[in-house]
Amino acid sequence: MYEPIRTKSVHAHGPHRSRQEELDIRFAGHLTALLTVTDELRVLDPSPALDAAARRLSERVERQGGGAPLRAAPTRASATPERVAALHQRAHTLAGQALVVATQRGDAPGVALAAERLHAHARALGIPDAA
Repeated sequence: MYEPIRTKSVHAHGPHRSRQEELDIRFAGHLTALLTVTDELRVLDPSPALDAAARRLSERVERQGGGAPLRAAPTRASATPERVAALHQRAHTLAGQALVVATQRGDAPGVALAAERLHAHARALGIPDAA
């Protein structure tokens, strides 16, 4: 009635990554996404602080992943206050996710970078400092 399965399962075997490798990949991904949003903000609302943040994020992603991060070309959308606020909100969320992963990794410099970006975007959003 039923034909037996004759192929191997794609889930059965293969290389597995360690927890640390998975955390490294997640951290690099969050930082790369944060860098993309930062680049977008640099176009819409230029500032030396965002330029410095983009440089530090890029350097960290490069050290983390072994190569220069892929960077999307920012859009030339109008810099409405709503658009800038939405980008700061997205950056705040990404920085928070990077902070969680950096903490799990036990990565003090990563924690410091993510926390700095989290606080910078919180200030831009008018979120009071909880410290």
